[in-house]
Amino acid sequence: MAYVVAITGGIGSGKTAVSDLLQRHGAVVVDTDVIARELTAPHGSAMAALVETFGNGIVAPDGSMDRAAMRKLVFSEPDARQRLEAVLHPRIRAEAARQVAAARAPYVVLVVPLLVESKAAYQDLIDRTLVVDCPEPVQIERTMRRSGLSRAEAERILASQSSRADRLALADDVIVNDGSLETLSSEVARLHAGYLEAARARSDAARP
Repeated sequence: MAYVVAITGGIGSGKTAVSDLLQRHGAVVVDTDVIARELTAPHGSAMAALVETFGNGIVAPDGSMDRAAMRKLVFSEPDARQRLEAVLHPRIRAEAARQVAAARAPYVVLVVPLLVESKAAYQDLIDRTLVVDCPEPVQIERTMRRSGLSRAEAERILASQSSRADRLALADDVIVNDGSLETLSSEVARLHAGYLEAARARSDAARP
């Protein structure tokens, strides 16, 4: 199996920007958020189980999961998040493992936003963990700008996620993404060189 670098970080930290840059360097990106969107798209393979669990109120007119309705449900019902995760997480993990196994690249970037909460499910896939970090006010502003959410909604999402300290405790590498794209690109290039070297070393060691 390919050498796997997990990327995690809070909402608005810039995980996608970092994974996109690593992809340009030649890594294969497996993004669990993308997988989740595919599972909950119209005719997505998780939709029947979600309707069975939550009812038709979480279905948008196009047949996809109504993300706003689900977000409201998760924040209003204490056990809704656990029921949602019970449906989605095993399916996301299985598809992520399939994509990692199929990857043909020097190394794979596995983007798992909720890695702190689900580390046990992924630890057998991961060789190294990169945390993308930035100050919380920056996260909130980026989330509001990107998703059109109010400040209260962005703050509520941030509060529902694991703490910066818990994420940083998992880190083998950290990128502080609060500066320019040029600075971020330089940091990513440095990390890419290290990941490439580690992947090649493991590949060489595995040869008979």
